[in-house]
Amino acid sequence: MTQFLQKYGLSADVPALEALIESVKAEVPTLKTREALLSCFSLMDLTTLKTDDTEASVAALVNKVNDYARKYPDYPLPASVCVFSNFASVVAETRNNPALHATVVSACFPSSQSFLDVKLLEVRKAVENGADEVDIVLNLCKFLSGDYAGAFDEIKAVKATIEDAAPDRKVILKVILETGLLPDAEHILSASFLAMEAGADFIKTSTGKVSVNATPIAAALMCSAIKAFHATTGKIVGFKPAGGLSSADDAILYYNIVSRILGPIWLSPKTLRFGVSRMANNLLSAIEGKELKQF
Repeated sequence: MTQFLQKYGLSADVPALEALIESVKAEVPTLKTREALLSCFSLMDLTTLKTDDTEASVAALVNKVNDYARKYPDYPLPASVCVFSNFASVVAETRNNPALHATVVSACFPSSQSFLDVKLLEVRKAVENGADEVDIVLNLCKFLSGDYAGAFDEIKAVKATIEDAAPDRKVILKVILETGLLPDAEHILSASFLAMEAGADFIKTSTGKVSVNATPIAAALMCSAIKAFHATTGKIVGFKPAGGLSSADDAILYYNIVSRILGPIWLSPKTLRFGVSRMANNLLSAIEGKELKQF
């Protein structure tokens, strides 16, 4: 595992990152400007991942975004609506604007515990049914067992399947590290580098389905890995915190952790997303200065 840290010249300086986080937390009240809140709104992957989701309920959520666009024509759209793989076509067919991406969780989300050919079939069908973005979970069975090559090869296989299923369009691949299940900072950094080397367009903290999801320290570690990877390879990889983010203050905190470590250039839907289900109303309410329940 240490080979990744040595290759990119990065150590897990947790105390320095914790100090940075505390500094950002102290500044959240002054950083929570209207401009920043609008930017955060544009970064949301508006998510529904419930056992009782139906085609009708997913379409209803997309129609809430369509209705929001009519009510607030000068405000940005969320980046995407994120759903289970079988609802990719519902999002794609219901949205009024293709700029609202259809994101799916796939490859046997959230555990990633299945056969590779099953995972690849799910990914292929999601892309063929209109998915613009695919979020998968790092194979923790392999990674935590020290089979880094196996975990790497699985991401590569998913990437190749996406490209084969959509040869004429760019489909984004996000790899979820499930940082709350990784034992320490070195594992978070190593998992970040492994996923990026394997072709991830984004690395993502969490599924939202375990007891510890996105945390500021995990975000800071992952952003540090992205920075080191970019310095070495020139490649730009995005970051997505998910799980437990709900308030406007949460959005501003993570937004500015990214800004401090990676710079303002990363504050774009091309390189930063928030995986959320409750944040949309809270951001809209903070922007408007009154409680709103649009979503």
